[in-house]
Amino acid sequence: MNTSVGLVTTEYVTFDTELRLESGRVLGPITLAYETYGQLNAERSNAILVCHAWTGDAHAAGRHHPDDRKPGWWDGMIGPGKVIDTDRYFVICSNTIGSCKGSTGPTSINPRTEKPYRLSFPVLMVRDMVRAQQLLLDHLGIDTLVTVIGGSMGAMQAVEWGIHYSERVRSIIPIAGTARTSPMSIALNSVARQAIFNDPLWKKGNYRTEHPPTDGLALARAIGHIAFLSDTSMHLKFGRRYSARDGLFDFFGQFEVERYLEYNGHNFPQHFDTNSFLYLAKALDLYDTAWNFESLQEAFSYLQCPSLWFAFTSDWLYPPYQTEEAVEVLRSLGKHVEYHLIDSDYGHDSFLVEPEKFTHLISHFIDRQA
Repeated sequence: MNTSVGLVTTEYVTFDTELRLESGRVLGPITLAYETYGQLNAERSNAILVCHAWTGDAHAAGRHHPDDRKPGWWDGMIGPGKVIDTDRYFVICSNTIGSCKGSTGPTSINPRTEKPYRLSFPVLMVRDMVRAQQLLLDHLGIDTLVTVIGGSMGAMQAVEWGIHYSERVRSIIPIAGTARTSPMSIALNSVARQAIFNDPLWKKGNYRTEHPPTDGLALARAIGHIAFLSDTSMHLKFGRRYSARDGLFDFFGQFEVERYLEYNGHNFPQHFDTNSFLYLAKALDLYDTAWNFESLQEAFSYLQCPSLWFAFTSDWLYPPYQTEEAVEVLRSLGKHVEYHLIDSDYGHDSFLVEPEKFTHLISHFIDRQA
């Protein structure tokens, strides 16, 4: 059986409108990059929205070219006969506004100045990202979604969909998420920001495209990688192995874990914009389900659909107790909520590394909503 969606193409749509943001500012026109997989049924009732994490994009499944080294970031989950079965569902994944992967963000041209927005781009909240996604659903002629599913920042989007647009969502599946970003997570992002700000090439966001602040962004990304992993996964992957190419008493010699962080850090700036990284980090820091509500209880009182939540035992970026805080509020309100704590050693990245540990639960849940 062919379990791939095959070759896919990223599509783009521009909305000649101004979106009022949570900050009070307006943004427009707005371009969204998106991909779709599967076929929309005659009733237009079989759509699923997949939301990406921090530095993700719309390319969730399949390949753009036959010789692509890797498929889309959630290819193991999306396709014929897979958990998100494209033989049954019409799957949509859009790049969030604020990103640099095709949707309107700091690298986009500001129509008022005809120059890139850079730091004149407005500060975003996750709620604004979801508001923009609504434009895409309207464009596609889709009134309701079977479910909205995503991990990390994608989980935040799923929650916002369920609370603010309950008439359009039949269920949500937040994975490795939180109801509000913790001080520790904000602190980690703060250190990452300072790494970028202290790079002389950043120039307060006015860096030249051909000379970005590579060192600062590489260090910021390395900090993120540490947060995505766990103590156990680092032991499993690297242990205390010292690089074979370095002498043990070479002052600049490195452990394998150091080489990993250096490699991934310096590879990242080749395909992601620094200002976009900063804006999305700010959106993560600002995330609070209770924003503009009196409490979490009031916010979750607006969630009318069933929800399926996952947390992972070794996740220290958004540890289980943060997911459980949201789940307990929902239970106290008598909402239809399911929660599973998955035993995994791979930290926050568990939802990407070991999906087989929880995908059967997702399949059963989606089947009940369809």
